[in-house]
Amino acid sequence: MEKYPNLSKLLVKYPPLVDSYMYRELLHGDPEYLYKASLHLLRAGGKRVRPVIVLSTARMLGGLEAEQIALPLAAGVELFHNFTLIHDDIMDKDTVRRGVPTVHVIYGEDTAILAGDLLFALSFKAITQSLEKGLSLEGSSRALEVLSEAAVRVSRGQAYDMRFEREEDVTYHDYLDMIYLKTGALIEASARLGAIAAEADRDTEEALGNYGAFVGVAFQIRDDILGVFGDPEKTGKPIYNDLRRGKKTILLLYALAHSSGEDRRVLESVAKGNAGEDEVREAAKIIEKTGALEYAMKLAKTYSDNAVAIIEDLEKTGEIVDEEAAAALKELARFVVERDK
Repeated sequence: MEKYPNLSKLLVKYPPLVDSYMYRELLHGDPEYLYKASLHLLRAGGKRVRPVIVLSTARMLGGLEAEQIALPLAAGVELFHNFTLIHDDIMDKDTVRRGVPTVHVIYGEDTAILAGDLLFALSFKAITQSLEKGLSLEGSSRALEVLSEAAVRVSRGQAYDMRFEREEDVTYHDYLDMIYLKTGALIEASARLGAIAAEADRDTEEALGNYGAFVGVAFQIRDDILGVFGDPEKTGKPIYNDLRRGKKTILLLYALAHSSGEDRRVLESVAKGNAGEDEVREAAKIIEKTGALEYAMKLAKTYSDNAVAIIEDLEKTGEIVDEEAAAALKELARFVVERDK
């Protein structure tokens, strides 16, 4: 993380603050086994990108006071994110995440569904606790509105993701729209929540929402790349799972559009979700051969660059209170497309 000195400082500071708040204020109660299931993925680690964005944007615009007000909001988005992971793993039948067995593998599907539901409910409870930290009633109401809208969009994105596994005519635009909804919308909400904690005006909130959306799309494209070309020991996820399921990532879509003959036949088999292991491994080679990997990396960088430009524009307007936080947000936009896990 030497390339990201400002981000590194906040990655040391913020995750423990958010974790401590979640454990102390929200994640305890009866029945004990339900809370243990809810805590399983949180205790397994994770990058905490979303709460880091909440706290960084708040501090950038409002200093340390806004950072403190934003803490429950940061906890809320992390709880919501982990709710989505538990339910995603059930739907995708994934058995490993963050290097540990998934919640439904250990606790069973019924308990895993309830654990996700609990995190969903607690995410909104966390938002209401922002009143106790000094956020105005208007700000708290707006924060609830932002997280609620993100919840709707994430649900839509997940539905599209599942539907696209069964469809053949998926376009680049379909893919980008889907990953914005599935991943970008919650990261957009995270940036908006930081702006709300700092009592920024709606135009600034909108600008930071765009920053979050760009970061989210770049993040998901990189995730799709790591799903095929990443090291499972670093990512904590099995390799090629997206190919096995026939997920229409940008890698597969580009390769399909730039292949023919036997290569295209293999990719079509993968796209239908009925390829064998040999075909899945061959598809990964074809994807690289067609230039799909290079294309995806360039596309992710474009979104990353757009995110950086938004922070730079805010710097020019004089709205930045904390330059270190602004620098960290620019570094974060670059980090999401260069990370290896």
